[in-house]
Amino acid sequence: MYPYVLEAEGISKGFPGVKALDNVTLKIRPGSVHALMGENGAGKSTLMKCLIGIYTPDTGTIKVKGKEMNFCDTMDALHSGISMIHQELNLVPYMTVAENIWLGREPMKGLFVDHDTLYRKTDQLLRQLNIKVKPDTLVGELSIGTQQMIEIAKAVSYDADVVIMDEPTSALTEGEVFHLFRIINDLKEQGKSIVYISHKMDEIFEITDEISIFRDGTYVGSDKTEHFDRQTLITRMVGRELTQMFPKFNDNIGEEVLRLENLSRAGKFHDVSFSLKRGEILGVAGLVGAGRSEVMESLFGVHPADSGSIVLEGEQVTIGSPAQAIDLGLAFLTEDRKKSGLFLVLSVLENMSIVKMPKYIDNKGFVKHSDMAKDCLEQIQKLNIKTPTMDQIINNLSGGNQQKVLIARWLLAQPKILILDEPTRGIDVGAKAEIYKLISELANRGVAIIMVSSELPEILGMSDRVMVMHEGHITGILDKADATQEKILELASE
Repeated sequence: MYPYVLEAEGISKGFPGVKALDNVTLKIRPGSVHALMGENGAGKSTLMKCLIGIYTPDTGTIKVKGKEMNFCDTMDALHSGISMIHQELNLVPYMTVAENIWLGREPMKGLFVDHDTLYRKTDQLLRQLNIKVKPDTLVGELSIGTQQMIEIAKAVSYDADVVIMDEPTSALTEGEVFHLFRIINDLKEQGKSIVYISHKMDEIFEITDEISIFRDGTYVGSDKTEHFDRQTLITRMVGRELTQMFPKFNDNIGEEVLRLENLSRAGKFHDVSFSLKRGEILGVAGLVGAGRSEVMESLFGVHPADSGSIVLEGEQVTIGSPAQAIDLGLAFLTEDRKKSGLFLVLSVLENMSIVKMPKYIDNKGFVKHSDMAKDCLEQIQKLNIKTPTMDQIINNLSGGNQQKVLIARWLLAQPKILILDEPTRGIDVGAKAEIYKLISELANRGVAIIMVSSELPEILGMSDRVMVMHEGHITGILDKADATQEKILELASE
């Protein structure tokens, strides 16, 4: 019997201007759940891409059940028993659930796809995993959380010995997370191994058996989960102690800067009314589908409301587009950075400068590149953005550093009101602490902040007031002193 189902030893991988992995090690036991922990940019995703054949390591060996492997592509890895659920969904929206799961492996009847067998196999798989979706449903019609469950079903369908899960719960509801954990335990009982990547500490301590820690592309060490506590794990991940996670220190809240009155959008939210003061952080809590993001999109002019009013600094305004919102002093960090925030093929400099671009053009129509570069470099240093140069293509940065670039974009716009929708989703604990500090500093300078978040510790730690939504309605607004996890959950499920 082999002691490890998967081994990576001495793995190094470099890209132009950066060494992503430097002589790292990973050993996965059969029938275990093994967590990979580290800050964004620590090398976790790069190592996983080496293990499934997307990247070829510069040095080192990969062994599956004791046999050395040289993967040319992902099909090589799949045939060797390794599958992966990626952080970004890889489903085809205009194809059915069944077609997505068996894409490239469809059962054939002669020259044609055997649809009866295809749907029967899919139905059996979904029943086995207790995923209540019809095989002939178009994936594009499903919620993001359900799409994530289909990704999980697809990974399981390969009958792999090792399933890599990269941030699998980032878009899941509490019920869906519980369901996923049940699937993981079932796989574990079947002798399958799970490599689990997450920045959610509670999940790590609940579901995993072992933890391996990476920092700045190097391997720090591994141990059984039971040998760690939360603070020890954080310290080993970031290489320093984070003594104050939520550095909220602003008590100087000013006059009202924004008021929404009975704002409604058909099928999304109804009669939403709240106010926001200068220097205040208003936390917005609620379950997935509560309408939180939709309200923020209407406020920013992405999808204007059907009725109601927006009063900005005492004057009623109409916001029909994001351009109008920006002109009025609003900024909006969206929930999905890759879908609606980043220009993935452009550089860090271009992504950061795009909102302020009109101010970089002189009266002859030429772009003042030196001013752009100066501002960009200042933000890179201020936010500790890890990038080899400002000309690096942003898709090559880790998720946490991409998020910092987006925050820098809106800082350059110098907004009066900053809307943050899930500002720390998929971001490591060290980067979270930096972003929390920045949010506090902005509030202290008088910026009014709306922060939508599904993480209750974040809401409770950073907010001056907490607004809770359920099914498109506000169910309560709590002062900081009155806000507790229990009260928020009660209001969120009314």
